[in-house]
Amino acid sequence: MLPFRDRLETEDDLRALVEAPPPDARPWQKEIPALDDHCRAFIAHAPLAVLATAGPDGRCDASPRGGPPGFVKVLDDHRLAFGDLPGNRRQDSHRNLIATGRAALLFLVPGRAETLRINGRACLTRDSEVLEAVSLDGTPPSLAFGMQVEVAFIHCAKALLRSELWKPESWLDLDGLPSSAAMLRDYVANGVTLEGVEAALRESYSTTMWWSRDGSPTG
Repeated sequence: MLPFRDRLETEDDLRALVEAPPPDARPWQKEIPALDDHCRAFIAHAPLAVLATAGPDGRCDASPRGGPPGFVKVLDDHRLAFGDLPGNRRQDSHRNLIATGRAALLFLVPGRAETLRINGRACLTRDSEVLEAVSLDGTPPSLAFGMQVEVAFIHCAKALLRSELWKPESWLDLDGLPSSAAMLRDYVANGVTLEGVEAALRESYSTTMWWSRDGSPTG
Protein backbone atom coordinates (compact mmCIF):
# COMPACT_ATOMS: atom_id res chain seq x y z
CA MET A 1 0.00 0.00 0.00
CA LEU A 2 1.39 3.37 -1.00
CA PRO A 3 1.80 5.80 1.93
CA PHE A 4 -0.49 8.46 0.42
CA ARG A 5 -4.08 9.29 1.32
CA ASP A 6 -7.01 10.25 -0.87
CA ARG A 7 -5.59 8.47 -3.89
CA LEU A 8 -7.40 8.32 -7.23
CA GLU A 9 -8.37 4.68 -7.67
CA THR A 10 -10.28 4.65 -10.97
CA GLU A 11 -10.23 6.39 -14.31
CA ASP A 12 -13.59 7.91 -13.41
CA ASP A 13 -11.91 9.57 -10.41
CA LEU A 14 -9.32 11.02 -12.76
CA ARG A 15 -11.79 12.18 -15.38
CA ALA A 16 -13.88 13.93 -12.76
CA LEU A 17 -10.90 16.16 -12.04
CA VAL A 18 -9.22 16.73 -15.40
CA GLU A 19 -12.20 16.91 -17.76
CA ALA A 20 -13.95 19.95 -16.38
CA PRO A 21 -14.12 21.81 -18.69
CA PRO A 22 -14.09 19.17 -21.48
CA PRO A 23 -10.64 18.59 -23.00
CA ASP A 24 -9.56 20.16 -26.25
CA ALA A 25 -9.48 17.65 -29.10
CA ARG A 26 -6.09 18.83 -30.32
CA PRO A 27 -3.97 16.77 -27.86
CA TRP A 28 -5.30 13.65 -29.55
CA GLN A 29 -5.50 15.00 -33.09
CA LYS A 30 -1.76 15.76 -33.12
CA GLU A 31 -0.81 12.08 -32.81
CA ILE A 32 0.59 10.55 -35.98
CA PRO A 33 1.56 6.89 -36.61
CA ALA A 34 4.77 7.60 -38.53
CA LEU A 35 7.74 9.95 -38.78
CA ASP A 36 6.87 12.86 -41.06
CA ASP A 37 9.13 15.73 -42.15
CA HIS A 38 8.51 17.64 -38.91
CA CYS A 39 9.56 14.67 -36.78
CA ARG A 40 12.62 14.10 -38.95
CA ALA A 41 13.71 17.72 -38.58
CA PHE A 42 13.20 17.67 -34.80
CA ILE A 43 15.20 14.45 -34.39
CA ALA A 44 17.97 15.80 -36.63
CA HIS A 45 18.38 18.79 -34.29
CA ALA A 46 18.16 16.87 -31.01
CA PRO A 47 21.39 16.11 -29.09
CA LEU A 48 19.49 14.54 -26.20
CA ALA A 49 16.68 12.05 -25.71
CA VAL A 50 15.24 10.35 -22.64
CA LEU A 51 14.64 6.64 -23.13
CA ALA A 52 11.82 5.17 -21.03
CA THR A 53 11.38 1.43 -20.60
CA ALA A 54 9.64 -0.94 -18.20
CA GLY A 55 10.40 -4.46 -17.05
CA PRO A 56 7.98 -7.39 -16.94
CA ASP A 57 7.35 -6.67 -13.26
CA GLY A 58 6.23 -3.11 -14.07
CA ARG A 59 9.39 -1.50 -12.71
CA CYS A 60 10.13 1.55 -14.85
CA ASP A 61 13.36 3.19 -15.93
CA ALA A 62 14.14 6.51 -17.63
CA SER A 63 17.65 7.04 -18.94
CA PRO A 64 19.22 9.94 -20.88
CA ARG A 65 20.79 9.24 -24.25
CA GLY A 66 22.96 11.87 -25.89
CA GLY A 67 25.28 12.57 -28.78
CA PRO A 68 25.86 15.09 -31.54
CA PRO A 69 22.62 16.56 -32.93
CA GLY A 70 21.02 13.91 -35.08
CA PHE A 71 22.75 10.98 -33.35
CA VAL A 72 19.36 9.25 -33.54
CA LYS A 73 18.82 8.27 -37.15
CA VAL A 74 15.49 8.02 -38.94
CA LEU A 75 15.75 4.89 -41.10
CA ASP A 76 12.35 5.26 -42.78
CA ASP A 77 8.85 6.52 -41.98
CA HIS A 78 8.37 3.89 -39.28
CA ARG A 79 11.84 3.14 -37.90
CA LEU A 80 14.55 4.97 -36.00
CA ALA A 81 17.77 3.83 -34.37
CA PHE A 82 20.83 4.97 -32.46
CA GLY A 83 24.11 3.36 -31.51
CA ASP A 84 24.70 2.03 -28.02
CA LEU A 85 27.32 4.27 -26.43
CA PRO A 86 29.26 3.36 -23.25
CA GLY A 87 27.35 3.78 -20.00
CA ASN A 88 27.47 2.49 -16.45
CA ARG A 89 26.91 -1.13 -17.55
CA ARG A 90 23.90 -1.64 -15.29
CA GLN A 91 21.98 -2.50 -18.50
CA ASP A 92 18.65 -1.42 -16.98
CA SER A 93 17.20 -0.28 -20.30
CA HIS A 94 18.72 -3.19 -22.18
CA ARG A 95 17.23 -5.81 -19.88
CA ASN A 96 13.83 -4.15 -20.06
CA LEU A 97 13.94 -4.04 -23.86
CA ILE A 98 14.79 -7.72 -24.07
CA ALA A 99 11.99 -8.58 -21.63
CA THR A 100 9.15 -6.40 -22.96
CA GLY A 101 10.17 -5.05 -26.37
CA ARG A 102 8.60 -1.64 -25.82
CA ALA A 103 9.96 1.86 -25.20
CA ALA A 104 9.27 5.58 -25.38
CA LEU A 105 11.57 8.45 -26.34
CA LEU A 106 11.41 12.12 -25.40
CA PHE A 107 13.54 14.34 -27.66
CA LEU A 108 14.87 17.73 -26.51
CA VAL A 109 16.33 20.50 -28.66
CA PRO A 110 18.24 23.30 -26.87
CA GLY A 111 16.27 26.53 -27.07
CA ARG A 112 13.05 24.82 -28.10
CA ALA A 113 10.50 24.48 -25.31
CA GLU A 114 8.32 21.89 -27.03
CA THR A 115 9.51 18.28 -27.00
CA LEU A 116 8.90 15.35 -29.33
CA ARG A 117 7.46 12.15 -27.89
CA ILE A 118 7.68 8.83 -29.71
CA ASN A 119 6.36 5.46 -28.51
CA GLY A 120 6.65 2.06 -30.07
CA ARG A 121 8.03 -1.44 -30.19
CA ALA A 122 11.78 -1.56 -29.60
CA CYS A 123 14.74 -3.89 -29.53
CA LEU A 124 18.51 -4.20 -29.43
CA THR A 125 19.97 -5.12 -32.81
CA ARG A 126 23.24 -6.15 -34.43
CA ASP A 127 21.87 -5.68 -37.95
CA SER A 128 24.90 -4.53 -39.96
CA GLU A 129 22.83 -2.11 -42.07
CA VAL A 130 21.45 -0.43 -38.97
CA LEU A 131 24.88 -0.28 -37.32
CA GLU A 132 26.28 1.40 -40.41
CA ALA A 133 23.40 3.88 -40.49
CA VAL A 134 24.03 5.01 -36.90
CA SER A 135 27.81 5.33 -37.29
CA LEU A 136 29.49 8.36 -35.79
CA ASP A 137 32.58 9.71 -37.57
CA GLY A 138 32.46 6.67 -39.83
CA THR A 139 32.68 4.20 -36.95
CA PRO A 140 29.74 1.82 -36.44
CA PRO A 141 28.93 0.53 -32.96
CA SER A 142 28.59 -3.14 -32.08
CA LEU A 143 24.99 -2.73 -30.91
CA ALA A 144 22.09 -0.41 -31.65
CA PHE A 145 18.69 0.47 -30.27
CA GLY A 146 15.92 0.15 -32.85
CA MET A 147 12.30 1.28 -32.65
CA GLN A 148 9.29 0.65 -34.80
CA VAL A 149 7.25 3.81 -34.32
CA GLU A 150 3.60 3.50 -33.33
CA VAL A 151 2.83 7.03 -32.10
CA ALA A 152 4.65 10.35 -32.47
CA PHE A 153 3.56 13.79 -31.35
CA ILE A 154 4.80 17.19 -30.22
CA HIS A 155 4.42 17.80 -26.49
CA CYS A 156 3.47 21.27 -25.30
CA ALA A 157 6.06 23.69 -23.90
CA LYS A 158 4.56 24.30 -20.45
CA ALA A 159 6.96 22.09 -18.45
CA LEU A 160 10.10 23.59 -19.99
CA LEU A 161 8.71 27.12 -19.79
CA ARG A 162 7.92 26.65 -16.10
CA SER A 163 11.39 25.24 -15.44
CA GLU A 164 13.14 27.92 -17.53
CA LEU A 165 15.50 25.14 -18.54
CA TRP A 166 17.07 27.03 -21.42
CA LYS A 167 17.54 30.29 -19.47
CA PRO A 168 20.98 30.24 -17.79
CA GLU A 169 20.16 33.44 -15.93
CA SER A 170 17.45 31.54 -14.03
CA TRP A 171 19.66 28.67 -12.96
CA LEU A 172 20.45 28.34 -9.27
CA ASP A 173 24.05 28.45 -8.20
CA LEU A 174 25.48 25.14 -7.00
CA ASP A 175 26.17 26.22 -3.44
CA GLY A 176 24.70 23.62 -1.12
CA LEU A 177 24.57 20.93 -3.79
CA PRO A 178 27.19 18.24 -3.16
CA SER A 179 29.45 17.41 -6.08
CA SER A 180 28.63 14.28 -8.03
CA ALA A 181 31.90 12.77 -6.81
CA ALA A 182 30.91 13.43 -3.19
CA MET A 183 27.53 11.79 -3.67
CA LEU A 184 29.06 8.76 -5.37
CA ARG A 185 31.65 8.41 -2.62
CA ASP A 186 28.92 8.36 0.02
CA TYR A 187 26.70 5.97 -1.92
CA VAL A 188 29.45 3.48 -2.67
CA ALA A 189 30.85 3.67 0.89
CA ASN A 190 33.69 1.24 0.28
CA GLY A 191 36.53 3.33 1.63
CA VAL A 192 37.26 5.14 -1.62
CA THR A 193 38.37 8.75 -1.19
CA LEU A 194 36.75 11.79 -2.75
CA GLU A 195 39.92 12.37 -4.76
CA GLY A 196 39.76 8.79 -6.00
CA VAL A 197 36.19 9.18 -7.20
CA GLU A 198 37.01 12.49 -8.90
CA ALA A 199 39.94 10.86 -10.69
CA ALA A 200 37.80 7.92 -11.76
CA LEU A 201 35.15 10.25 -13.18
CA ARG A 202 37.74 12.26 -15.10
CA GLU A 203 39.16 9.05 -16.52
CA SER A 204 35.74 7.74 -17.48
CA TYR A 205 34.65 10.98 -19.12
CA SER A 206 37.89 11.27 -21.08
CA THR A 207 38.29 7.65 -22.27
CA THR A 208 34.86 5.98 -22.38
CA MET A 209 32.63 8.57 -24.02
CA TRP A 210 32.48 6.91 -27.42
CA TRP A 211 32.99 3.52 -28.99
CA SER A 212 36.34 2.49 -30.40
CA ARG A 213 37.28 1.99 -34.03
CA ASP A 214 36.17 -1.65 -33.84
CA GLY A 215 32.73 -0.57 -32.61
CA SER A 216 33.22 -1.66 -29.01
CA PRO A 217 33.00 0.74 -26.05
CA THR A 218 36.24 2.61 -25.40
CA GLY A 219 38.03 2.22 -22.12
